[in-house]
Amino acid sequence: MATSELSCEVSEENCERREAFWAEWKDLTLSTRPEEGCSLHEEDTQRHETYHQQGQCQVLVQRSPWLVMRMGILGRGLQEYQLPYQRVLPLPIFTPAKMGATKEEREDTPIQLQELLALETALGGQCVDRQEVAEITKQLPPVVPVSKPGALRRSLSRSMSQEAQRG
Repeated sequence: MATSELSCEVSEENCERREAFWAEWKDLTLSTRPEEGCSLHEEDTQRHETYHQQGQCQVLVQRSPWLVMRMGILGRGLQEYQLPYQRVLPLPIFTPAKMGATKEEREDTPIQLQELLALETALGGQCVDRQEVAEITKQLPPVVPVSKPGALRRSLSRSMSQEAQRG
């Protein structure tokens, strides 16, 4: 299947307003495809011959940045389609409330968040399994201070070499 593509690039620059615009898109695609319903297949069992022929057509697809797509078979006219608008940037997940809005203008708190807030107020801000810091540190192994970072490495290397000498 042979394909040819033509792309377009447009750029504008307004130095006075310090604005620039640049766009690039794949404008025209011409491809050769097998044509459906247009094939010939013959077999001659006496002569042990077969013949197969497949018709081909050139499909033309034209796109534009105005969300218009034209497509069809070359020589038979093009069908035009208006593509649906698609945002370039993803939808915002979090939109902050208006800073100066009154309580009546603000949106209601979601139900899941209301339930979580109710649970926190019922607990009175206290964690059920709360432990003091001293209790947590008692469970940890004691910290051995190292006077020099290289001292620990040297003592290990000496003992390793002594073990190697002993066999």
